[in-house]
Amino acid sequence: MKLVSWNVNGFRAVLRKNFLSYLHEEDPDVICLQESKAAAEDVPVVWPPSYAAFWNCAEKKGYSGTVVLTKLPALGIRRGIAVAKHDAEGRVLTVEFEGFYLVNAYVPNSQRELTRLPYRLEWDLDFLGYLKRLQRSKPVVFCGDLNVAHTELDLANPKANVRNHGFTVEERDGFGALLKAGFVDTFREFEKGGGFYTWWSPMANARARNIGWRIDYFLVSKALRPRLKKAFIRADVLGSDHCPVGIELAE
Repeated sequence: MKLVSWNVNGFRAVLRKNFLSYLHEEDPDVICLQESKAAAEDVPVVWPPSYAAFWNCAEKKGYSGTVVLTKLPALGIRRGIAVAKHDAEGRVLTVEFEGFYLVNAYVPNSQRELTRLPYRLEWDLDFLGYLKRLQRSKPVVFCGDLNVAHTELDLANPKANVRNHGFTVEERDGFGALLKAGFVDTFREFEKGGGFYTWWSPMANARARNIGWRIDYFLVSKALRPRLKKAFIRADVLGSDHCPVGIELAE
């Protein structure tokens, strides 16, 4: 079972680029998209009919949003985390499958001057609470653009970014709380070294120079660790300022 996540920075934009060719080559069972920036009625259904599509759109047109395309039969869908102050931006879409919940998340950015950091910290607490509630009934897989590099290994220039958004102590502690709660950073189960990134600034030829950040993740409940066969980053896949990430689970 192959699960993929990709912040596409505009679903309509990536459809005009390489999305369909990538989908064909990767052939995931499920693909989770963030920053769709569109409603379902805005996007032509050009992907294979084997995929069912589920959407959670922001109230603000052309902003944020999450989408899940799945070949696996869905038992249920949840939009948001049932906290009103968080649920207007289309940031969380949960699909229930037979063996687990899959949570597709686009976590708020704390912004360049850290103007949204207090809100981000509220989000982190409430999102963790949501994951814990889901986990009471079955294991959880969650993925997406979490907008934080957890350790110094997860970005190319850690010393220069200590108080920058995405690498503050507070945001990193928020990620650490996920691990303390029993979730597993799947990529780090297979790769302990640095130099692996999922987002690159469009400035200064950063992607070609691999000056990036690892801010896109798959985490799983510890109960699913025995099923985890592989975790990967597709850094060579273009089309967005982020690249796809994914995992393979034993059936």
